[in-house]
Amino acid sequence: MTTPHPSLLLADEVAEALAAGRPVVALESTIISHGMPYPANVAMAIEVEEIIREHGAVPATIAVLHGRPCIGLDRDQLELLARDEHVTKVSVRDLPYVLARAEHGATTVAATMRLAALAGIEVFVTGGLGGVHRGAQQTFDISADLTELGQTPVTVISAGVKSILDIGLTLETLETLGVPVLVEGSAEFPSFFSRSSGHAAPMRVDGAAEIAAVARAARTLGLTSGVVVANPIPAEDEIPVEEIGSIIDQALADMDQLGIHGKEATPYLLGRIVEITGGESLTANIALVRHNARLGAAVARELAG
Repeated sequence: MTTPHPSLLLADEVAEALAAGRPVVALESTIISHGMPYPANVAMAIEVEEIIREHGAVPATIAVLHGRPCIGLDRDQLELLARDEHVTKVSVRDLPYVLARAEHGATTVAATMRLAALAGIEVFVTGGLGGVHRGAQQTFDISADLTELGQTPVTVISAGVKSILDIGLTLETLETLGVPVLVEGSAEFPSFFSRSSGHAAPMRVDGAAEIAAVARAARTLGLTSGVVVANPIPAEDEIPVEEIGSIIDQALADMDQLGIHGKEATPYLLGRIVEITGGESLTANIALVRHNARLGAAVARELAG
């Protein structure tokens, strides 16, 4: 068992589970503070934690509060993240600054992975991964999520790469970084809101036991990269790729006109897509996070077993 880093503040439930070798699932907090509107964000966070408990694992939502990395949050802390407009979106590069200033920070996929690994948590559930932004050939806008996946041994369950990104270039980059990319139950890589993307699954797996076996093999070999598990959104909840494509194009055009870029780009785009779809994309987002939580808990149980 990995001894949690001394700078981390572990919730009692999480600390006890890790000490006993019981399954724990990490959850990010940017999806709460910057990914969904209030009160849907806090309701989603509470529901996802309960899903993980119901499926036999302990949830550990990760954030920085008062400059302290917290592994596991109570409901008041979740409410703070959901409502406080001064919570900073924190990637790995931002962690020292936010800690030194004793501020609040909601962790991205990259920062959540790093803190989960420091705590000894092997499985992390999120909505969608960051990646290579469209037009990155000129802007060099590539998410730190990819860098972290190349160097931090955590298994990340998502619904694929966010569909606002360049999925093909993201998959190429993950290959370069040596990151195994698994797709649960499908021969095609999903695109967040949709089950299809036009890109073949790099590696198909079927079920939590197979996923855990791959993660365990990577750990046995001493590989330092993470493992990506793309879990397609349930068919009844998806927005067809043809429909969401034109909506994303409109949101991207609106963002360019406003001059939004960098760390503010993804929150703006997701919010704009919610507006354009009349809330349909938010419903799909919540559905896929629920779906990922069930699979993540199952994988964590397999690894603990």
